[in-house]
Amino acid sequence: MQSRSQNLALPEGTSALIRNLINERTGMSFDNGKSDLLIDKLSPLVIERGFSSYLDYYYLLKYDASARSEWQNVMNALSVQETYLWREMDQVRALVQTLVPQWHARHSSAPLRIWSAACATGEEPLTIAIALNEAGWFEKAPIEIFASDASSKAIARSEAGVYRERAFRNLPAHLREQYFDAEGSDWRVKRELHSRIQWRMANLMDESEIAPLANADFIFCRNVFIYFSESAIGRVVRSFAKFIRPPGYLFVGAAESLLRMSTDFNLTEIDDAFVYVKRERVV
Repeated sequence: MQSRSQNLALPEGTSALIRNLINERTGMSFDNGKSDLLIDKLSPLVIERGFSSYLDYYYLLKYDASARSEWQNVMNALSVQETYLWREMDQVRALVQTLVPQWHARHSSAPLRIWSAACATGEEPLTIAIALNEAGWFEKAPIEIFASDASSKAIARSEAGVYRERAFRNLPAHLREQYFDAEGSDWRVKRELHSRIQWRMANLMDESEIAPLANADFIFCRNVFIYFSESAIGRVVRSFAKFIRPPGYLFVGAAESLLRMSTDFNLTEIDDAFVYVKRERVV
């Protein structure tokens, strides 16, 4: 059976044009043999626009007045929303057990701000909120949790707060019973917890969109950079460093490393978890 993309014209060089434009606007890299995957993901959008060629779609994204709204369709098509609750908990425990107490000792009355960047469907910020609540931190300190994603579909699902069984494969059963209500075969997060999080749309490649969110004490940007090019990672991390509140802690995924791509943060081990801490500038 032929895929829909096989019925569309792909003039020579068009694949590289689209790949480079996608990287520039979204940070996502489709090099190393992934061009076919990108072309296939975009094929429904090309067809919906009534085009017979990917080159026409490239010109729309690059030059057309309607490109801004179309880019949201692209984000939704390319967004990776595979995540689950209670994931990579060593970093969350380091946050709750060590870093938040240290912060609270220095800033007893100021609000603590946490940003979950590229939060997909919301499992990461919910995990952070559950862990903080279990440790009693919402009663001890004013805490703000922001969560953002570039995909409007992902944010809509986060705001709905309804999750299937697959999202709970790591979460202890008693915590699911405590923080979620059964809704048929699904589970809805309880309002008291869900309301702790402020949901936003933000493209990590757009500094104007992330600036107010990156003005945080702790940034979680985990399992995002595995999809980005090195140049895009460097650009995003520089933006984080520009706006993060000192001392500034950045959490990335276990399979991700910034050692070759950034001089703005030092890799530090805290409670058996690896965290990037913003370097102090020498004047």
